[in-house]
Amino acid sequence: MVNKISIVGAGRVGESTAQMLAIQKLAQQIVLIDLDEQYAKGVALDIQETSSVYHFDAGLMGASDISNIQDSNIIIITAGMPRKPGMDRADVLAINLKIIDEIMDGIIEYAPDAYVIVVSNPVDVLTYYANQKANWPRNRIMGQAGILDSMRLSSFIAMETDYSINDIQAMVLGGHGDTMVPLPRFTTVSGISIEHLLDQKTIDRLIQRTRNGGAEILNLKQKSSAYDAPGAAVTIMVEAIVHNKHRLLPCITMLEGEYGQTDIAIGVPVVLGKNGVEKIVELDFTDKEQQDFNASAQAIKGLIKEI
Repeated sequence: MVNKISIVGAGRVGESTAQMLAIQKLAQQIVLIDLDEQYAKGVALDIQETSSVYHFDAGLMGASDISNIQDSNIIIITAGMPRKPGMDRADVLAINLKIIDEIMDGIIEYAPDAYVIVVSNPVDVLTYYANQKANWPRNRIMGQAGILDSMRLSSFIAMETDYSINDIQAMVLGGHGDTMVPLPRFTTVSGISIEHLLDQKTIDRLIQRTRNGGAEILNLKQKSSAYDAPGAAVTIMVEAIVHNKHRLLPCITMLEGEYGQTDIAIGVPVVLGKNGVEKIVELDFTDKEQQDFNASAQAIKGLIKEI
C-alpha cells in the first residue's frame, strides 16, 4: 500500500478505477480531481460508503484544485473528452491534448516524484506528449492500453472456446486502435498457442473483434464508452507498481531503439515494478509481426506530427 494515489478525471473510468483501487487496498488515500468539484466529491463519498462492505480503510476525497495531488505516489489521468458513437480515438486528440497539457503542468508542480499512468485517448499520443512535457526518465510515465486489449482478446477466446479464462493469456501490442497488433503466437491457453487450438478464420475474427472492442461497447451502450474493463486494467498496473510484482505486461512506453523504433510511445511488453517500467522485453518477431508493428508505429507517428 502507498500513501496516496490521485485520479485526474472523475468520470466513469476514474470512478471505476477509484473503486477498484480502494477494494484492492492499494492506497491510504485516493483523491479524485475533476473540473466539477461537486461531482468529484459525490463520487468519492459514494465509494467511501462501500468501505464497510469491502473492508478498506482508505480515505477518499473529491476536489477541483489540481494542487490536491500533492505528494501523490501515483497519478492516473483519465480526464478528457470521451468518444461518441462513430468517433475514432484520434478524433478527440486536439481537445484532449490541451487537457493533458494543463494536467501535466499541475503534476510537474505538485507531484514531481510521482509515477504517471495515462488512460485518456488517443493514449499512445498523449503518453508521448506527457513524456515530452515532463522530460522525466521514461520509466515514470506510461500508458494503459495493451492490458485492456489483451483482456478483451482473452475474453473473446473464452467465449468462443469455453476454455476457462483462468488459463488464457493474450498478448496485444502496438497502438490502441485499429492498428493494434494482437499476437496469436504469444496468446496461449495453458501455454498452448491458440494457433494450435483454433483455425485461422476464427483467430482472424477474434482479432478483429478485439480491434473493435471499445467501439462495440460504445455502440451498444450509446450513452457511454467502456469503463469497468479499463478501470480493471489500470488497477493491474497500479498493483504491479505498489507491490513491486515485476509483472510482464503490455504497456505503452517510450522507445529508444527497441523494436527498431525511436521517439514514439507504443505498446510493448514491459516489466512493471516499484520503479515503474523497469525493463522492456524485446520479442523475436516474425517478418509479418514486425511489419504489423511498424505499420502501427507509423500510424502513431502520423498523429504525433499533428501535435
